[in-house]
Amino acid sequence: MLVKTVSFSDFVEEFRNCGREDQFSYEGKKALFDYLEELSEDIGEAIELDVIAICCDFTEYDSLEKFLDDYSVAIGDINDIQNHTTVIQINNQSFIIQNF
Repeated sequence: MLVKTVSFSDFVEEFRNCGREDQFSYEGKKALFDYLEELSEDIGEAIELDVIAICCDFTEYDSLEKFLDDYSVAIGDINDIQNHTTVIQINNQSFIIQNF
C-alpha cells in the first residue's frame, strides 16, 4: 500500500477534482481536514482520502435549525448533538456532523 501525505490545498483540490467543491464551505473543509489529520494521529493510522466517502459521511450545517430540519431528535444545543455523533465546530454557528 502506498500512502501520500496531502496538504490542505491538496485536500481542497481533490474536492474540486471530484466535482464536490461546493459540498463544504472553505472553512468547513479546513475544519474537516484538521479533524481528519488529528484523528489519523490519534489512531496511529493513515486515513485514505476518499472525497465521495467524506461527502456521504459528513454534513455541514450553518445553524442548529438546519440540523433539526434533517434530524428528529431532542436537541437543545450543539452539546446535545455530541451525545449522538461527532461534531466538528467551525465557528459559533456552523458545524459539521458525522451523519447518523
